[in-house]
Amino acid sequence: HVQLVESGGGLVQPGGSLSLSCAASGYTYNRSCMAWFRQAPGKEREGVARIATGSGDTYYADSVKGRFTISQDNAKNTVYLQMSTLKPEDTAMHYCAAGRRCSWSTTAYDYWGQGTQVTVS
Repeated sequence: HVQLVESGGGLVQPGGSLSLSCAASGYTYNRSCMAWFRQAPGKEREGVARIATGSGDTYYADSVKGRFTISQDNAKNTVYLQMSTLKPEDTAMHYCAAGRRCSWSTTAYDYWGQGTQVTVS
């Protein structure tokens, strides 16, 4: 069983930066991929960034490419999302997810954090 705890959300002005963290605990064999998703009110949950924990390969949604960076610290079992040049449309609840394969589909992920709110205003 994997537990994920996010932190780092908050209120920021447009153009600002925020860094999110996701600390994972439990078995690591079933978290081959770690990802950040977000969900704004009235919208579907969408993938933002993901990282294959073995190779370190990263993937980004077009909407955040060049502005967000996902990284991992395997020693700390923690994944980070560095967000810069934030826009009002980035406002959403941001979720960390762990799964056995990398995908933009939410069904690929077995474990989810409780979410952390990011508000850009």
